[in-house]
Amino acid sequence: MSKLKGAVSHHEREIAELSADRELAVEYLKAAMESLDNPDDRAAGLLALRTVAEAYGGLAAVAAEAGISRESLYRTLSPKGNPTLKTLLAVLKTVGLRLSVEPEHHVHG
Repeated sequence: MSKLKGAVSHHEREIAELSADRELAVEYLKAAMESLDNPDDRAAGLLALRTVAEAYGGLAAVAAEAGISRESLYRTLSPKGNPTLKTLLAVLKTVGLRLSVEPEHHVHG
């Protein structure tokens, strides 16, 4: 089945929405980053960061500004990626975000 001319994929629409709405991009990434705690779910956080990077200039531009190779960024933000703290901080800074820490909330009962 061929793609209809002018049709926009879900991924392309998502990138456009994140690019247009900074708060949406922040909330999207915050929700996905919670998955980084779970090794079985880690891919979601990495792919969300990749999508935000695509929304804020594209992977090639983000890689160049972060001082890493495009190929390395593609690998790092793949489902099996394992970014170093240095790379994670550089990518976040490049897209205008930063890493923060907050207490974990446990339900006691």
